[in-house]
Amino acid sequence: MNIEAPCVVSLTWLLTDAQNHPIDELKEPVEFFYGGDDLLAPVEDALAGHVEGDEVRVQLEPEQAFGDYKSELVCFEDRKLFPEALETGMAFEGLPPGAATPDMPADTIYVVTEIYPSHVVLDGNHPLAGMALRLTISVRGVREADEAETEARSVGNNAFSVLDAAAPDEQLH
Repeated sequence: MNIEAPCVVSLTWLLTDAQNHPIDELKEPVEFFYGGDDLLAPVEDALAGHVEGDEVRVQLEPEQAFGDYKSELVCFEDRKLFPEALETGMAFEGLPPGAATPDMPADTIYVVTEIYPSHVVLDGNHPLAGMALRLTISVRGVREADEAETEARSVGNNAFSVLDAAAPDEQLH
């Protein structure tokens, strides 16, 4: 079966940066709805017409994936606003109550990038923002989408992918 909307594709992949340093590897096949909300548009475009067993390579520029890095999404907040057991890499939805930085989006996930005795550095950018990405995709299966998948425009693997189709500013991964 050729990949065409609507269908469900089973994929594995290797995601690297532009210098071919590995970022993510999906070793076990995972299903995605093709023609809906599960994959980035350039990934869907590259998969069009392929069949089980094909390998597809995709180059994603920042604007096609997770957007440009926005320095205005980085802020410094008082260390006292955070739990004692704070670690680099922890993520918070929105800034903590009492935050001093004005006009920061409340619905953004902020990651702790640095911790100092007096303040904490938070970054609201997606970890892959500003990066060109290379994706080598293996098509492991193609099947017809069922009615529920077609209606939902998804197979419901929302907890999984760095390559879902949410707009860059909406990424939570």
